[in-house]
Amino acid sequence: MRKKTIRDLGDLKGKRALVRVDFNVPLDTNNAVSDDTRIRAALPTIDALLEKGARVILLSHLGRPKGKPEAKYSLEPVAHRLAELLGGRTICFLESTDSDEAMKACNSPTNQIVLLENTRFLGGEESNDQRLSRALAQLGDVYVNDAFGSAHRAHASTEGVAHFLKPAVAGLLMEKELAYLGSALQNPARPFVAVLGGAKISGKIDVIEQLLPKVDTLVIGGAMACTFFKAMGIETGKSLVEADRVDMAKDLLARGGSKLLLPSDATVSTSLDAPGAAHAVPRDAIPANEGMFDIGPKSAAEFAARLRSAKTIIWNGPMGVFETPAFGAGTRAVAEAMAAATKAGATTIVGGGDSAAAVAELGLESAMSHVSTGGGASLEFLEGKVLPGVAALDDATA
Repeated sequence: MRKKTIRDLGDLKGKRALVRVDFNVPLDTNNAVSDDTRIRAALPTIDALLEKGARVILLSHLGRPKGKPEAKYSLEPVAHRLAELLGGRTICFLESTDSDEAMKACNSPTNQIVLLENTRFLGGEESNDQRLSRALAQLGDVYVNDAFGSAHRAHASTEGVAHFLKPAVAGLLMEKELAYLGSALQNPARPFVAVLGGAKISGKIDVIEQLLPKVDTLVIGGAMACTFFKAMGIETGKSLVEADRVDMAKDLLARGGSKLLLPSDATVSTSLDAPGAAHAVPRDAIPANEGMFDIGPKSAAEFAARLRSAKTIIWNGPMGVFETPAFGAGTRAVAEAMAAATKAGATTIVGGGDSAAAVAELGLESAMSHVSTGGGASLEFLEGKVLPGVAALDDATA
């Protein structure tokens, strides 16, 4: 997966750098950006290209507008926030993407930074239409993909255009994502611990299969632990269990042996809407009329101890329904233990999605070695899948 990056590009004075970024950010009720994490993550690449003398043409999607313009998915609010983050620089925002107007704006030497409208307003974007890919290629002199969060999608702006616009290289964020995830899988400092959580084992099967031979410990939390409990013959009450995955969990238990670390207790309640009734029980004492919504305090301490002694940690998926404070202690314990491990010299990687949201909510982003900007992309990378948006870039020569 070694790819050329913008570091391999020479002087770009007067050239147009067509940059695919991931500005798929949340907007509040006032139509303003409520979380600019992904915008800030793209700034180093934008700054580096400007320093090389390039004019920067930005492409991104926002939401799921289904191939036609929808005002609520316009990137105009993003343009305003980007201008603020770039110290008041002028951003030329275009309400179109593959038009004569867009071509004119991209060719104008007075426009240092152009942000084109949502790529998913174009019918051929998600189908990776070749005509659209060629049209997008006309907007730049070099293609840069810095949108790791969209790299697992073979769309016109992430994969197709790279075949028609060369050189096609990775941005600094893409480079960082691939370096951290790649080194963790290929040459991790040990002990190497992976923490997997979330609701369902079915969404993490390929990740478990890939990581099990590589890790020293595979920590399992979240509701997915309940499917393992069922496989062990433990009563799970009203907890979420994937009945069709119980046999698979039995097989994983047999193969994983001492590598698998499961919760020893659970925080349960009669329902998610009854946080006041939350209490901890041993994992083999979950009442028939209650369900598990978080790992218990004993498990949190056990998981934290294992993490604090690790040298490489990958985390994907919360330990419970962390959005509800009564069911957030397990996720907080994992995040704090990872922060302590980072301080002690470990490499800690948060694999995007809900885990990244939890770390941000706890204010611990800067305490991790790396927080991925792509939940789905990082998951597929950990599964060993080829990311189309990465594969299409030029290979590094050395």
